[in-house]
Amino acid sequence: MTTQLTVHTTLDTPLGELLLTGAETAAVEGGVTVTSLSMPGQKNAPAPRAGWRADSGLLDEAVRQLRAYFAGELTGFTLPRTATGGTAFEQRVWQALETIPYGTTTTYGKIAEQIGAPRSAVRAVGSAIGANPLLILRPCHRVIGANGSLTGYAGGLERKEALLTHEGALQPQLG
Repeated sequence: MTTQLTVHTTLDTPLGELLLTGAETAAVEGGVTVTSLSMPGQKNAPAPRAGWRADSGLLDEAVRQLRAYFAGELTGFTLPRTATGGTAFEQRVWQALETIPYGTTTTYGKIAEQIGAPRSAVRAVGSAIGANPLLILRPCHRVIGANGSLTGYAGGLERKEALLTHEGALQPQLG
């Protein structure tokens, strides 16, 4: 039986403090599988629990890449191990998310089409996107409504707008 330990760390970003978690297993020496990246106030976001251990460096590569992303130095993530989880349908949707280029957007309908789901599956696609445990790392913020509106983001629409503006997919709003 493989022993698994959850490690966690926080990262200060322009979006607020993010919580990054990983699973360290005895079977993967010196490695960790990134299991979630969440934001304050996010619906169903994990929170550190008894038995979780503060990270002692296993998540350093993910932290480094996230810092580079927010500094405008990185446009894609290449982490060696990320958790897949989810249903087979969610996994197909999440794989489609990973193909959306930095600085661009797509729609829920186009994701449905890409994975071979009928147009009527748009709500199911939206639910699968909402269940994505790897915000930013798996870029669900790049999915918008068919009419160009910013819809549905577990981290909040203001953060979705900030991410898309950061990537140049939206023009900054003049206030």
